[in-house]
Amino acid sequence: MPQKNIRLEVMQFLEKKVDSFVDQFLIPVEKIWQPSDLLPNSEEDNFMEEVKELREIAKDLPYDFWVVMVGDTITEEALPTYESWLMEVEGVDNEGRNGWSKWVRQWTGEENRHGDLLNKYLYLSGRVNMREVEVTTQHLINDGFDIGTGRDPYKNFVYTSFQELATYVSHNRVSQIAKQYGDKKLSKLCKLIAGDEMRHHHAYSEFVNQIFKVDPSEMMLAFQYMMKQKITMPAHFLRESGEKISTAFEEFSNSAQKIGVYTASDYVDIMQKLIDKWEIDKIGNLTAEAEKARDYLMKLPERMAKISERLVLPDETKVFKWVQPALVR
Repeated sequence: MPQKNIRLEVMQFLEKKVDSFVDQFLIPVEKIWQPSDLLPNSEEDNFMEEVKELREIAKDLPYDFWVVMVGDTITEEALPTYESWLMEVEGVDNEGRNGWSKWVRQWTGEENRHGDLLNKYLYLSGRVNMREVEVTTQHLINDGFDIGTGRDPYKNFVYTSFQELATYVSHNRVSQIAKQYGDKKLSKLCKLIAGDEMRHHHAYSEFVNQIFKVDPSEMMLAFQYMMKQKITMPAHFLRESGEKISTAFEEFSNSAQKIGVYTASDYVDIMQKLIDKWEIDKIGNLTAEAEKARDYLMKLPERMAKISERLVLPDETKVFKWVQPALVR
């Protein structure tokens, strides 16, 4: 039997549990926070005073911080790309509205609040060129992405397990930095977004855990494949107005590393967390090929850590069209 069909059978088997996954890892619409809960209320008479206070506090945040905020916002705003990608994964039937497509839609509904909230905050802050941000977002949606997973659910769930934890780290660090600069409102909203990302990480990593129980060798090989090719961040095709896809994402990553929001060490830490979470060292009934994959994975974090230690960041910081240094410290 072709391996593709086995993957489909596994997805159909796990689909029976999707409702329990939704109940465990997602929050009902009526109970979850919404962006308007965390921003000045435009219906209130004191709206302008609250916006003025928000803008005043925002002035103290440094240039690299705003670059990271914009990059994080654009990444969240490119959600249509991620939803359409996941809807094409084998075993997800959007037309038939099966359990997996229900999961993707409800996950998307939660994720959609993040870009909405961050975008409104940036707009109110007065610290960034919103038109340039919007142009970059539209470019990113137009350009899409290629994360190297194809329609393979195993590879896609490794990717989402990793990526959701990476976004947790990023938003949580931004929250901490905002708090250090006295911006409690921004700190709170980034912390709430980080909380969503952690819940979603637990969900996708549980999907992988379930697959390991029924198809361990193929799941191990998929994990190795994704770690070998490295996890590509969803905004890797980032570009500004008038530019082609080039080094914009790399420059954004440099800013994130400089202020400690997301570093090469974090990448290695996430890899190790996944290895530990899935108890890779204890999985049995592996083929010879999968055993070799396990050996490779167990040694990989140490190898990657040594490489990350040699990483040297450029002294020069790119001036993005999104954020003019003259506007911020």
